[in-house]
Amino acid sequence: MFDSLSDRLGGVFDKLRGRGALSEQDVRDAMREVRIALLEADVALPVVRRFIDAVTEKAIGSDVLKSVTPGQQVIKIVNDELVEMLGGEETEGLKLEAKPPVVIMMVGLQGSGKTTTTAKIGKLLKEKHGKKAMMASLDVNRPAAQEQLAVLGEQVEVATLPIVKGQQPVDIARRAMESAKLQAADVLLLDTAGRLHVDEALMAEMKAVASVSAPTEVLLVVDSLTGQDAVNVAKSFTDEVPLTGVVLTRMDGDARGGAALSMRYVTGKPIKFAGTGEKLDQIEVFHPQRVADRILGMGDVVSLVEKAAETIKQDEAEALAKRMAKGQFDLNDLRTQLRQMNQMGGLGMLAGMLPGMKKAKAALAQSGMDDKVLVHMDAIIGSMTEKERANPALMNAKRKKRVAAGSGMQVQDVNRLLKMHQEMSRAMKQIKKMGGLKGLGALFGSGGMDAAMPGLNPKGMAGGGLPPGLPGLPGQKK
Repeated sequence: MFDSLSDRLGGVFDKLRGRGALSEQDVRDAMREVRIALLEADVALPVVRRFIDAVTEKAIGSDVLKSVTPGQQVIKIVNDELVEMLGGEETEGLKLEAKPPVVIMMVGLQGSGKTTTTAKIGKLLKEKHGKKAMMASLDVNRPAAQEQLAVLGEQVEVATLPIVKGQQPVDIARRAMESAKLQAADVLLLDTAGRLHVDEALMAEMKAVASVSAPTEVLLVVDSLTGQDAVNVAKSFTDEVPLTGVVLTRMDGDARGGAALSMRYVTGKPIKFAGTGEKLDQIEVFHPQRVADRILGMGDVVSLVEKAAETIKQDEAEALAKRMAKGQFDLNDLRTQLRQMNQMGGLGMLAGMLPGMKKAKAALAQSGMDDKVLVHMDAIIGSMTEKERANPALMNAKRKKRVAAGSGMQVQDVNRLLKMHQEMSRAMKQIKKMGGLKGLGALFGSGGMDAAMPGLNPKGMAGGGLPPGLPGLPGQKK
């Protein structure tokens, strides 16, 4: 998400940071490059003009140019304007305070991901908000659309309205309202029909359904991969239907991000969710500040911590913490760590969410490493016996050959994994000598980070490289 835009802006800001003093012309030159980067990212032209004008006006002020760190000041102004463009500092979630059943109406074009998004939000409401949700498909045009929602409902364990063949959307909406009241549902999600393009019949149907269901939320689902077209679709719907928010799907596949940056300005409505993958739990609340931080390469530690809290099992974390405190770390522990990294989105996603890790992420890509590395390492550990996992010192040449053959890898790959484990195990013993995790925390808190990890600096890895354990991991392209 936003990778190409983030890379372009990173280059512009590196030049600004490297200058001790800035002139007005320096700022204007930088803004010209930012303008090109935004247009190449498929951001709508009126949005780009407004953004560049606002940033330039503030950045060429004497307070900025005469400050001690003018480059950093300009970057802060860009960050603030990005947050404003994306919807302001406040995150706007769903309004669920109305008298139940609260109706959420999903609208959009065919193929935008409306039905899957409906199921994702149903799952989110049930698991994170503790709401009893019910879903109903009003799509009588697309073959098997109603059946699709019923299948997704079973997968996320959210009730769906039984299908009555031949019934029209408005009648389905009425029946859904009655059923939701009878079943004491807190929220009713109406998945309306899409069309291949915006037309009068579609809009008339939307209005008719809205009139009988009185929705609290009308969410426009837009495929972010369609770029500028997504903005045009949003404008068409905004002119006809009382939208309350936007959901952007396939944000994981959009390296440019232009749709996200234009949507708030075009619709005047907040982006409420971003779909980040095909799995039914891959939907995120849209936080303008966090997204702006990601675009500018500042990472998104808050989202990373939240993701960790969702995916890491508490008992496993506590057990590992106790073992680390004792200086213990076997291959079972390493396997647990690798699986947790995979569940949290893999190496690239983690690097993208950590501040200053842009260069490390680029180095990952250059080295040919991808998330298959984690799978390969898991396969190697899985091919070992319980005794070998608990005591890696048992791994002699004969055992290594057997494990390599069993995992479909090379003996060199097994050796690299064992070396990586040795280094991590050595680090755990060092932590124990420092007084365990509490001692390590005190060291970091007292400004001793450089002493503890001399290879790191505020801009990422020294020389833009990777941690010593990463190069040469199993599965890397030679």
